[in-house]
Amino acid sequence: MEQAFWQSRWQKNEIGFHESAPNALLVNQFQSLGLQPGARVFVPLCGKSVDMLWLCQQGVDVVGCELSALAVEQFFREQEVTPAVHQQDGFTRYSVAGLTVWQGDFFSLNAAMIGPVDAVYDRAALIALPPAMRETYARQLLAITGAARQLLITLIYDQSVMEGPPFSVDQAEVCRLYEASMTCEPLMSGPLAGGLKGKVDATEAVWLLTAKTSMGI
Repeated sequence: MEQAFWQSRWQKNEIGFHESAPNALLVNQFQSLGLQPGARVFVPLCGKSVDMLWLCQQGVDVVGCELSALAVEQFFREQEVTPAVHQQDGFTRYSVAGLTVWQGDFFSLNAAMIGPVDAVYDRAALIALPPAMRETYARQLLAITGAARQLLITLIYDQSVMEGPPFSVDQAEVCRLYEASMTCEPLMSGPLAGGLKGKVDATEAVWLLTAKTSMGI
């Protein structure tokens, strides 16, 4: 999707993808990542997700990336914290103890900027992207995180009934994007309560992606 599309969604407050409570699948499957206290978790296309706060409460440090400055500013305001703000390499970096958000274009981010990453949490990034952008996204994510283990949440539904975003990303697509570099392990799946936007039945799936010994990034 064009950047203007997402900027407009935030400006119009059309953010049905935002969840006001920590994602239940994250809470249920977080331990699958096997992280130690002080580990660093990267959250791509993070919006103002309260999942970042929940992750911090589990004793890990969080690094997010979000295109919309409005989303980032709302996040810190709603959490009633005042971040340090710095300009760096075309991004605005917002930081408080244990949490940093890079505001800017995810595809311009590099590994040196975000630092070492132990895990990735992707709930609403991959499924936000149309098919033409996913391969570039996956390649960039692997490159900047050193193919860190990943907790990935996807949706599967009949795309002919409703257009994305969020888009349907099935097992074949997950494997196509990642299996050259990562072992793709399905952890769980189940029906999305109420369907997707009340229009179509959908299934949520949770994946654990783990780097293979020889990575083809």
